[in-house]
Amino acid sequence: MAATLTPGTWILDAAHSEIGLTVRHAGISKVRAIFEEASATLNVGQDGAADVNATVKAASFNSKNADRDAHVRGEDFLDSEKNPDLTFVATGVTPAAEEFQVTGDLSIRGVTKQVTFDVEFGGQAVDPFGATRAGFSASAVISRKEFGLTWNAALEAGGVLVGDKVTLDLEVAFVLQQGE
Repeated sequence: MAATLTPGTWILDAAHSEIGLTVRHAGISKVRAIFEEASATLNVGQDGAADVNATVKAASFNSKNADRDAHVRGEDFLDSEKNPDLTFVATGVTPAAEEFQVTGDLSIRGVTKQVTFDVEFGGQAVDPFGATRAGFSASAVISRKEFGLTWNAALEAGGVLVGDKVTLDLEVAFVLQQGE
């Protein structure tokens, strides 16, 4: 990854990024949601080594349903008042040309687990305003139960209301900081 990026400090362009998730609902469909507030820094060294640190605001969860959003932000799930941030700190990058893996420590609700994201590098370009940008698509599947997110409700026909597997989907853009 880093070998194709200009060395320096890259900052998440939140206006051109989306941090999303998908989870099975009632055993028959999937619900999608996004987090509307996030920040991240990508540091790329002269040797091509890279590290990523990201923070997502739990209270910014948005599934386009006010009741569900309040429930997910509340004590049964994210408990955003006591645990305002979800964080990711990269611990390793397995490089490749266009697709690679980033492994790191994901913390949700005070529980930290190692997660590996499959990442696709979209490229690097200078925009019409002179900013150097890079884009990435990334995804990982986690077990919400491993992060202490165990609330559920049994369905009359069997099964549960909320699936355990959560797919994290990221479409992110970074901007190289001036003077870098």
